[in-house]
Amino acid sequence: MCKRVTAAPFGFAVVLFFSSLAVGQQDADPYRHYVQHSRDFQRVHQDRQWALQAFPSWTYMPWTYRWTIGFDDAAGRWSREHGYNGGFVDRDDIGTAGSPRGRLQWLEKFRLPFYMDHAAGKGLLHLFDGGEVKPHLDALHSTGIRTVPMNQQTLTQLRDRMRKHITAVRDSPQRVAYALDDEASWGHFVHPTMWQITDDPAAYQDWLTEIYGKANAPKRTEWISYDTLLPHLRETSIAEFDASPLMDQWTFNDSWWSNQIGELVQYSNTLDPATPCGLVGGQMPSPFGGYDYAKLMRKVQFIESYNLGSSQAIIRSFNPENGLPAVTTHFHRSVDDTIWQTWYYLAHGNRGFIGWVDGWFDGETPKPWHREVAPSYREAGDTIGPLLVGSRWQHDRVAIYYSHASIQLGWILDAEAHGKTWRNRNNDHRLSSAANVRKAWENMLRDSGLQYDFISYVDAIQQGIPDEYDVLILPACLALSDAEADAIRAFCKRGGTVIADYLPGMWDQHGTGRPEGGALDDMFGIEQPSSLVAESIFGESLWVEVDQDANYSYKTATDFLTNKNTCLVDESGFHLAIRDFPTGQTARFGEGQAWLMNLSPQWYNAYREQGMQTAAKRDRFMQPIFDAGVRPWVRIADESEQTFGYEITYWRLPTDDGQPPRTLLFVCFNPDVSGNSQGGGNSVGLKSSELEITLQFATAVTQVRNERTGTMLQNGRRVTVPWKQNEAVVLSLQTNAK
Repeated sequence: MCKRVTAAPFGFAVVLFFSSLAVGQQDADPYRHYVQHSRDFQRVHQDRQWALQAFPSWTYMPWTYRWTIGFDDAAGRWSREHGYNGGFVDRDDIGTAGSPRGRLQWLEKFRLPFYMDHAAGKGLLHLFDGGEVKPHLDALHSTGIRTVPMNQQTLTQLRDRMRKHITAVRDSPQRVAYALDDEASWGHFVHPTMWQITDDPAAYQDWLTEIYGKANAPKRTEWISYDTLLPHLRETSIAEFDASPLMDQWTFNDSWWSNQIGELVQYSNTLDPATPCGLVGGQMPSPFGGYDYAKLMRKVQFIESYNLGSSQAIIRSFNPENGLPAVTTHFHRSVDDTIWQTWYYLAHGNRGFIGWVDGWFDGETPKPWHREVAPSYREAGDTIGPLLVGSRWQHDRVAIYYSHASIQLGWILDAEAHGKTWRNRNNDHRLSSAANVRKAWENMLRDSGLQYDFISYVDAIQQGIPDEYDVLILPACLALSDAEADAIRAFCKRGGTVIADYLPGMWDQHGTGRPEGGALDDMFGIEQPSSLVAESIFGESLWVEVDQDANYSYKTATDFLTNKNTCLVDESGFHLAIRDFPTGQTARFGEGQAWLMNLSPQWYNAYREQGMQTAAKRDRFMQPIFDAGVRPWVRIADESEQTFGYEITYWRLPTDDGQPPRTLLFVCFNPDVSGNSQGGGNSVGLKSSELEITLQFATAVTQVRNERTGTMLQNGRRVTVPWKQNEAVVLSLQTNAK
């Protein structure tokens, strides 16, 4: 076990960690020095108490261009009665309450907090709407300059717009956030984009010098496209593999983008120091568009994202002490689904909804379903949301590693199946190996009763892997820097357990293959051969597990993993990665344990669809975690097929000095989620039965209160409560566990 100061999910924890690497050692590695000191990773103002005061509670903010019932007193009363406790303004939308676009006075009269959308206007950060993108596809896929280059001239235009829009509303007592733009991107959403973000001729080479060091910086005389790499992928061995020209371009674009977003956020603070600023319409983690969340979350103070590709969990993990307001867009599909979204996202730290609902009203008549969802909205806004303010997410000492370089490299390997039609890929939240492996790990943990954090490559290099974790999972972490490997190795050596699924660190952070083998091979006690080529991996014809071109329109996870698939299936029911390599290799390393599975966990996405009994195959991946001493804190007793898919989240409530710490616990259902780059977050396979469940705690709990009914419940290790599965059980309690 790691030597650490820690606490159970419901207690206080003070963790002090000091890197064992001396400053001189850090500076000897240019990449380590870059991550430690570059402005690419410097935070904007993100003070927790400031953010909590600015955006105090759960707020439903309807996107009111869909709001056809008007802005009179009756509409204000109706809004409040139905749980719509917030609002929206767009740019300088500040006319009188009776005008077609004016609503500021109305929002103030009914004390409805609002965010301002498009504070930096449209057409500069978000380039194309709808069909407008079609004429620009050739430019997106080219190696030319972004149609609106991110340069000083563009920044000046953006600041001019912000000054006009923000100063128009900054005196309103109801403002809570500014969004620079909706679905902002250095490309178009997360569409595969090859162009250069800026027309500054020196910027890229200067950045290469910073990241590689002056002596080692490559001289890049041209900007390349994926077409340059594509013909060579099949036969190239790992030792000869070099995706760095392309990956460096994407990483540079991400850095340039996040820095400019950060500058605009800081400029917003000069205009209105009391109000957070950020982005809405956030996308999944991707090689494209600026969605490296390790960078982006250091440059915003407010964010709304679609729940695609683990976006919500990653944002929560990278949100300093859960202080910054992170909200979600609500898309209505059904009454049960809308109620589920309210409770599920609240249970995961969501601070509200932006309501984007076509057909929300029929003329001036609200839809009947508003009455059905209103009780959940009112509870979230009036009771449970305020209770969560200032709370901190609690995990079960498990961390999942966030390697953005591996996401980039994964796309390069995945897209080979598409050949020259890679340009048509635009569905990566469903297709990408990185996203599906990450999804499988998350659901295996949740279904086993365990909660987790993501930890980014930036935090690993800057601070090391904190001792509050016992287990670190490396999901498809193909590309790791030496600095990251050092941090991971140090964590294991101190007593942590490290689990990798396949090919960990066989490439470096630039996408260059390591001729000497994996960066962590010594820790795992194995030698991964650098002579591997595509035919040595998975299904022999591709570097990856699934032919994503053949399965572009798949219907189920089983279809996705079986159609035209030639992978070898291990006896455990998962695909072999290196075909002639052993599985489940484990080795002691210092005080810790290292596991290399040589298996992909993707099949769990299909097993989970098949039900509780088949999903038990996750034990192949979960056993090393249990061997590390990690155990669920609370489970549903006597689990059944009906309860399968539940999830329990818990938060440490703020308490007065000297008072015992309390935990806020949610029981909710964790179905699959659908969506695309323009939104979603709706459930697939949602259950809505009314059950009576008994929660089994590892240790006795006391002062148990049902926060939805206000009733006190029994003390002890078993607590029985009713649960409607598309809603949530919400309990607060105390425990004596240490």
